[in-house]
Amino acid sequence: MISVGDALNHLFELTSPMRVETVPLVQAAGRVLAQPVQARRDQPPFAASAMDGYAIHGTDAAPGAQFEVIGEAAAGHGYDGTVPVGKTVRIFTGAPLPAGCDRVIIQEDVTREADRIVLGDTLDSGWHVRPAGADFRQGGEFAAPRLLRPQDIALLAAMNIAELPVYCKPSVALIATGDELVMPGETPGRDQIIASNSFGLKALLDAHGAEAHLLPIARDTVSALETAFDLAQGADLVITIGGASVGDHDLVGAVAQAQGMARSFYKVAMRPGKPLMAGRMGTAAMIGLPGNPVSAMVCGHVFVLPVLRAMLGLGATPAPRSRAPLAVEMPENGPREHYMRATLGPDGLRPATRQDSALLSILADADALLVRPAGDKARQPGDVVEYIPL
Repeated sequence: MISVGDALNHLFELTSPMRVETVPLVQAAGRVLAQPVQARRDQPPFAASAMDGYAIHGTDAAPGAQFEVIGEAAAGHGYDGTVPVGKTVRIFTGAPLPAGCDRVIIQEDVTREADRIVLGDTLDSGWHVRPAGADFRQGGEFAAPRLLRPQDIALLAAMNIAELPVYCKPSVALIATGDELVMPGETPGRDQIIASNSFGLKALLDAHGAEAHLLPIARDTVSALETAFDLAQGADLVITIGGASVGDHDLVGAVAQAQGMARSFYKVAMRPGKPLMAGRMGTAAMIGLPGNPVSAMVCGHVFVLPVLRAMLGLGATPAPRSRAPLAVEMPENGPREHYMRATLGPDGLRPATRQDSALLSILADADALLVRPAGDKARQPGDVVEYIPL
């Protein structure tokens, strides 16, 4: 067995960033920007009014001062002329500030009669002008790599960038194995269960930037597994679920190696998830996950998502961890790193009382994986521990 850290390092060696493609901005949300891009204009491109009011020379602002209104400026419709001293232009939020003006008197501080205004006895101290380039300047860089969020898309649109270079989505082939499995909606036999791992993993992968494909369930025969691996050709990452242990019906490792898989490691000192296997099969990386539902999903968070992030150009790093106090006492941990389903509440992290790796309902109720290092000492309430957010 190898440690979780060593297993991750081996997995990162099996992968490399995807190629780059160009996509329209409207399709870029949730993708990873592969190369820096530069703003194509200033924002704002002109000094703009931040309020509705009247544009004047700032030095003319005084309680009781009077001005003649000579025009109007609105968003998209600026005032073309220059405003002389003693004159003003009615202006609305977002409109370009007319030449000769550097301050906006808000309309609440003004009394207007026909084409004349009188400033009130007290004036708002703000000048209410957004300077040109206050947000960003032409040529300003938007750095990469970066997972593009909705607010990033808005900024890039303002920069007048219509297309973006992004990493291609990795194609992931998911192969559930086992005679005991049937698809959701089917009627299982007396000795069968519903396939769940592959659906949970597909949801996890799709939500984090992959294109995951569910292949037909592979039965516990050499020919069925060979067919599954044939169908997986062309994928960037092949993930098998189940059949990676050493029982008489666990054929994945042997069939994969017969198909040319160069194994990198087998078995990791963790729970749940010990019977984990990885290697390279042709141009694809391969990860063999355990068949227990919770084990497969935990390994998805601990191993598969970091591999996916590396393939998307976001760096070869473990799953992000946070820290929180324990809500309960815990006994000393054993020799394997333990990823415990837990909930985070006002009093801290509380691990589930049942940690059986077949209990998906406990995982569904959890919002954290409490990480206990191998040989971790007994813990008391209030001790700060690490966890992976779910």
